[in-house]
Amino acid sequence: MCLRVYVEGRVQGVFFRANTKAVAKTFGVNGWVRNLPDSRVEMRLEGTYSSVGNLVAWALRGPRHARVDRLVAERIECEGYRGFDIIY
Repeated sequence: MCLRVYVEGRVQGVFFRANTKAVAKTFGVNGWVRNLPDSRVEMRLEGTYSSVGNLVAWALRGPRHARVDRLVAERIECEGYRGFDIIY
């Protein structure tokens, strides 16, 4: 399963990207995460239905100091990512 995910709320400056990378590693999800200029976070996720679903469920809450107001996910073509990166 491959998804493009946008997360809105207080998701920048709260270690959202670093925590996403750690959680992705735990669930075996490949892809990347980055901050967007409009204060959202974007993620590209590739993995099994279960692993990607678990990461999205986590992202609905986010790390301790985050406040997630909205999460939008859409299926995309898989690109074959290996590992999980933070894009700066």
